Amino acid sequence: MRRKSCQVMIKPTGSVCNLDCQYCFYLEKEKLYPDRNNNFRMSESTLEHLVQQHIAAQEIDEVIFAWQGGEPTLMGIDFYRKAVALQKRYANGKRVINTFQTNGVLVDDRWCAFFKEHAFLVGISIDGDAVMHDKWRVTRSGKPTHKKVEQAIYSLRRHGVEFNTLTVVSQANASQPLDVYRYLKDAGSQYMQFIPLVERGNRTGDGKQLAHPKESQTQVMPWSVGSMQFGKFLSAIFDVWIREDIGNISVQLFEQTLAAWCELPPQVCIFAPRCGSAFALEMNGDVYNCDHYVYADYKLGNINQTSLKEMNNGAQNLDFAENKYRNLSGECHSCPWLFACYGGCPKHRFLPSLSGDTKQNYLCEGYRYFFDHTAEIMGAMKTLFQHGHSPADIKTIFR
Repeated sequence: MRRKSCQVMIKPTGSVCNLDCQYCFYLEKEKLYPDRNNNFRMSESTLEHLVQQHIAAQEIDEVIFAWQGGEPTLMGIDFYRKAVALQKRYANGKRVINTFQTNGVLVDDRWCAFFKEHAFLVGISIDGDAVMHDKWRVTRSGKPTHKKVEQAIYSLRRHGVEFNTLTVVSQANASQPLDVYRYLKDAGSQYMQFIPLVERGNRTGDGKQLAHPKESQTQVMPWSVGSMQFGKFLSAIFDVWIREDIGNISVQLFEQTLAAWCELPPQVCIFAPRCGSAFALEMNGDVYNCDHYVYADYKLGNINQTSLKEMNNGAQNLDFAENKYRNLSGECHSCPWLFACYGGCPKHRFLPSLSGDTKQNYLCEGYRYFFDHTAEIMGAMKTLFQHGHSPADIKTIFR
């Protein structure tokens, strides 16, 4: 099977960041590149290879450059000016879109003017109000960051930059779903992503090259969200959203669930039937199967020696893609919500399954709770969609 396109999460600074979020799963990647703190910047040569290859790898008319980190603002604006110029040079008639995920600490009027000029879609990481956010998201010296992130959001809004919010759901905010939602709503977020924090106790701290976590490990770090806790968090927000905000505010996981009900293509990779072709690219050009699998065993190659198109259609990527469905547990195959979940992200499959044939997703219980909770309304929205109406019309029944 040949892949016609691929996504690339571009990390021009690798894991280097100006924050010290204790819950960050990417901190451990420093062991893969021990010299990155002294040489953490993507070179101009690697940048050009990236732009040229990423555009060439797409057999569709739209190409998305997803700039992430670490913290991508550490590269400075001039780096992205060069990236935009290279995109124009190699676009070959394709539409190029830039997305930019940032912690917001360095985002000021100058950055916002650049984002607006080049139509960047900006994602801001914010976990709720100051108490929730500053529990984990602090500077290297331990100082809170919430105020600076709020200032970044204000600047983005003032400049008319399209932005969304990414909220990590952890023990710091999972018990206050409506407070989180209303805070983000008041901050002006019209597109929200809620990411469950699930981190296993696999940090070695010995400075050696990182290996893939042992499959036998089931211990999660204390800041991780509970499975049912996450399901109830989503359900509480859904109940408010469906009555007050559907059609005006987008919540990624809710829209993904509706897409599954309506038999539309998956919007989120974790709920797709298969993985693959959603790569992570490090600052030196190394490419890995996935952002959650930046381990030596999952390295596909380096763009300075092998093209993205070759990696995308290579045996390792195709095998990685098939493994997601191939390794579904017996419980997943008999689950009524298989069509909406497909076992979730393989990274989270580390609990023993009752059938004993393979591993079960840590978040399974919470996902089932959420899918059960929303089933009646999702079914009604599917009917509206099938009859040519907007699913958002569902809110009229709550008036």
